[in-house]
This record gives sequence, C-alpha cells and structure tokens, in this order.
Amino acid sequence: MCDEEILALYREGEHERAFNELVKSYSERLYWHIRTFVPSHEDADDLLQDVFMKVWTSLPSFRGESRLFTWVYRIATNETLNSLRKRRLRNVISLTSEDRSFVESLESDPFFDGDAVQKRLVIAIRRLPGKQRLVFVMRYFEELDYKEISEILQTSVGSLKASYHHACMKIRNEMSLHF
Repeated sequence: MCDEEILALYREGEHERAFNELVKSYSERLYWHIRTFVPSHEDADDLLQDVFMKVWTSLPSFRGESRLFTWVYRIATNETLNSLRKRRLRNVISLTSEDRSFVESLESDPFFDGDAVQKRLVIAIRRLPGKQRLVFVMRYFEELDYKEISEILQTSVGSLKASYHHACMKIRNEMSLHF
C-alpha cells in the first residue's frame, strides 16, 4: 500500500488499519536501517518498536510537508542516534574496547553470516563519524538518492555528497590497512 493510501485511511478514521499498513510497509527497511548502527538483532528490534511507538503517537501531528517515508525515516534516524548517545553516556569506554565489544556481538549474532572482509567493512563503517556513517549507509546500502537523504537529515545535497565522498575515502583507507 502506498503512502497516500495509508494517509487516506488514517484521515478516514481507520487509524489502526493505517498504522498496521505503515508497519507492514516499513518494518523491514527500518529494521535494516537501524541494524546498521546497533550491534545486535535484539537492540535493533527494540529500537524499531520505539520508532513505531513514536510514529503512532506523532502521526496526528504529521502535516504532510514531506513524504510519509521521509518523515518516518527521520524519526527512525533520530531515535537511533538518541539511543546511541544515551548508550555512550552510560558506557564511557574507549573506542577500541567498544569496537571489540561490537565485533564480539557481531560474531555471536546468528543473523550475521559474513566473512572476514564483511566484518572488516562493518567495523570500518562503524568507525565513521555519525553523519558520514548515516549518509554512507543511506546512499550505498539503502540506495536512497541525495534528495531523499537531504529531506531526512535536513541538510544540503552538496554537504551530503561531501560526507559520502569522505566516508568512501575513510572506508577505502581502513580496508586497505588490513589487506
């Protein structure tokens, strides 16, 4: 079901059905978007539930100034970043021990079936600064165009292109160090 149909259902008072369609339309994409930033399936699943709760409570205030897709992705991105900030504040630890913990979590995760190169790539992406990581993931893995990313992150296309370029260079350098 497309966004316009979901919004029409909501406007017609079929709130629960509209929300169910929204969840059906976006669950998988949002899960993998969130999963890029958190080390475990359980954390991603919990965050996804938080995102949909936020969407549910905020849907009455959705004004339609952006596409529903953009609005939902912005909520998912913000909730994920807020969760990561809170986690970092609680766990003031060094980057290397955080990386080690992340790798251990990744290796023990039954949903990760990658080889050493894929693991190295995941770690390289994880080491990127927040905005570069977001832009890289959204552009490379989620195949969003710069205009969509610009609407989600509320920044200019030029800035996004620069962030993506810098992210690619850092990943390339990180990967070349280990091979």
